[in-house]
Amino acid sequence: MTTIAIIGALDEEVALIAKSLDAVSHDTAASLDVTRGTITTKAGETVHVAATVGGMGLVNAAATTQHLIDAYRPDAVIFSGIAGNLNRNLHIDDVVLGGTLRYLDTDMRLVGQWKPGTADQPVEEFHSDDRLLALADQALAEAGVTHITGIIASGNYFVDTPEQTARVIHDTGADAVEMEGAAVAHVAARNDVPVLVIRALSDDADTDYEEFRTFDISRYADTAARVVVGILRRM
Repeated sequence: MTTIAIIGALDEEVALIAKSLDAVSHDTAASLDVTRGTITTKAGETVHVAATVGGMGLVNAAATTQHLIDAYRPDAVIFSGIAGNLNRNLHIDDVVLGGTLRYLDTDMRLVGQWKPGTADQPVEEFHSDDRLLALADQALAEAGVTHITGIIASGNYFVDTPEQTARVIHDTGADAVEMEGAAVAHVAARNDVPVLVIRALSDDADTDYEEFRTFDISRYADTAARVVVGILRRM
């Protein structure tokens, strides 16, 4: 029986996903409130779901991913959230699927030794699973959401100036920038678990953090939940 771990950006998002689940229960561990339940796919199969909010930053994202993998042994990890837009052809509320995940300000000759004993074959980037990308593309198309499969850059700082934006684009070629996706993909790869990173664009990476904190991103929760449920029903 398939098990999917979901990391969301907002409590509201996880609560909305829970409304589509049967036999809902809750676990508390590792500073996380994990919602568990089941959902029936379009093919009539039962999928077990473990969903939680992961917290901001690379370390929080990595710790959440590893806990979910250890505790629930998922067949895949889906991570949805928000990001700053770096692609002039995209707009606020469009979505970037993380075909490629890259770190910011990271020497991949060292960090790219993503498993012990891989010093002779370091990686420069991580990737979402092709099948999960295809399912997400279908779910987003059904929801009428403009989206691309692109590059997402992740770092432990808030990108909010033209200089930072230009540097991120130059160094990574990214379509979107955020603070968690690469760490989730990294930990999933280390555990040989397929991963999917989904990022809705909340701003144009030009907003000061203190101003960003005032944004009402609750409307994102509804879209994210619908897309994630759409993916689950296609499993």
